[in-house]
Amino acid sequence: MQRKLISVLSVAVVMSAVAFGAHAADKLNYDAKSFAAAQAAGKPILVEIHATWCPTCKAQAPILSDLENQDKFKNLAVFRVDFDSQKDAVRAFGARVQSTLITFKGSVETGRSVGDTNPSSIAALLDKTS
Repeated sequence: MQRKLISVLSVAVVMSAVAFGAHAADKLNYDAKSFAAAQAAGKPILVEIHATWCPTCKAQAPILSDLENQDKFKNLAVFRVDFDSQKDAVRAFGARVQSTLITFKGSVETGRSVGDTNPSSIAALLDKTS
């Protein structure tokens, strides 16, 4: 009986955490139409120029995930550009390499970093979208 109660309570706690947890940023695969709509709406935006094989991109992923789950970044629109398959977008953003992070407030670019894996400086970059 006690095990069953503990199981039920555990499920309730997990469900509450999911329902009432931090609101994560909207993370989307890049497409020009959605990006333009976010810019037109004046949203805070992060563009990640990403490659699945890139060790720096892999190091950035948990840092970005943690930051994107913070309440202050709940309205952040995150667009992931695939470095290998979206070359037109990579060129349009003026990115030369993967692991490039670019922030916008609406249509205005507010910051850019390349190869950064420092949580503090990445947080400072995201703060520029406010």
